[in-house]
Amino acid sequence: MPGPFVHKTLVLSLIGLLRLTLPPSVVVATLYASVGIYGTGFSSILTNAASIAFALALLLLQPPRDEGSFVSVPPMDVVLRTVTRWFILFAVMLAVGYVAKRSDHFPRRVILTWAILTPTLLVPIMLLLNEALRRIICDPAHARRAVFAGCNSSSFALAERMATSPSVGMKVLGFFDDRTPFRLGLKADYPLLGRHSELAGYVKKHDVQVIFISLPIRHDKRFIDLLDELSDTTASIYYVPDIYSFDLIQSHPRNVLGVPVVAMCETPLAGSSALVKRVMDFVIAFGLLVLLAPLLLAIAAIIKMTSHGPIIFRQRRYGLDGQEFQVYKFRTMLVTEDGEVVKQASRNDARITPLGTFLRRNSLDELPQLINVLQGRMSLVGPRPHAVAHNEQYRKLIKGYMLRHKVLPGITGLAQVNGCRGETNTLEDMQARVSYDLDYLKRWSPALDLKILILTAFRALGDEKAY
Repeated sequence: MPGPFVHKTLVLSLIGLLRLTLPPSVVVATLYASVGIYGTGFSSILTNAASIAFALALLLLQPPRDEGSFVSVPPMDVVLRTVTRWFILFAVMLAVGYVAKRSDHFPRRVILTWAILTPTLLVPIMLLLNEALRRIICDPAHARRAVFAGCNSSSFALAERMATSPSVGMKVLGFFDDRTPFRLGLKADYPLLGRHSELAGYVKKHDVQVIFISLPIRHDKRFIDLLDELSDTTASIYYVPDIYSFDLIQSHPRNVLGVPVVAMCETPLAGSSALVKRVMDFVIAFGLLVLLAPLLLAIAAIIKMTSHGPIIFRQRRYGLDGQEFQVYKFRTMLVTEDGEVVKQASRNDARITPLGTFLRRNSLDELPQLINVLQGRMSLVGPRPHAVAHNEQYRKLIKGYMLRHKVLPGITGLAQVNGCRGETNTLEDMQARVSYDLDYLKRWSPALDLKILILTAFRALGDEKAY
């Protein structure tokens, strides 16, 4: 009879198939249902629209490749991910209909019903599938037995993460190393099971299914001998390079012209991720500019009437990959500094105009940066760009400072919603900002961007640190 691992694999495959096919099916079904509810009639145009929607859903609503990464996130993040990707798909469909001049074939009530009905069904379906996956993967009875050959920072870090991540579906039995437990400093949770020469025998006797080899590359003979001994077992074998002790940005394996490499510092925005973020930025920024146009015009008129100087303040900042660009802001000061020395605004700064104080306190001076977003020079969410003079100052003082430029700078960011706003009086203040910026690069997702935007909307007005 098939063992529990085989049953688990079959069930996971079935759920994986449902996660892949159900979202596109729901998108198409709700489109036909929305048309049918109002009796507007089916046509070849509807069939074409359904085909495009199905293809987009396969692209945007597909599950992550690693099911563990999906089941370990909170339900609210699943909801945000699903809703965000649905509205990106919906916006693309509207744009396609407008360009193809077919949107008039679908009444507004049909479009609105489709926009609301689809996520209403999608969210509970994804939550149910997610919960089913979580229960199967996290069941201790289905956990695969694993051991480590070699004790170092990488193997310890991976073992700790496995212990705190049931979704991985592995139980670490212990370590093998030629050194003594006293030298290794092993914890009681992870015993030293023996020397490297005893590993193959232990694997056979205890039916170990996974082996992680974490030996220094310089020990190539020991590594080869160990592989030869393990070739008489059926265990899966993985090599763990000693890189987990470094502070890595978006580390992942890649293939360059057939040669395997490990990315140690890379942008999180590549391929489909970059497309998702760009579409999200463009749609939201364009919508906000249209919605806030009367307010923008009113602010511009008041600035012109109450003080001398340009309405829009332009300043050189560093953007993606450290390239200079001009950031736009409503002018709030009597000066427009953009040289080698730029003095930061401080509380009760005499250079700030009375209107400027109000605009800065409520973050209204940042609104022209929505144009920077449409230009593709900024994003709605990302590390805040600093004046070139400040960049040149802090890049010499803070390790990893320039890594924050691996993504487009943002109007708001993880640092800002965590209280890092206003003047940076000390080096520690800027270090805190950079720490949040680098954390954003490591954790980026559309759901995180949406969360930051929502928090920004609640905290922007009347922020005491904005001056």
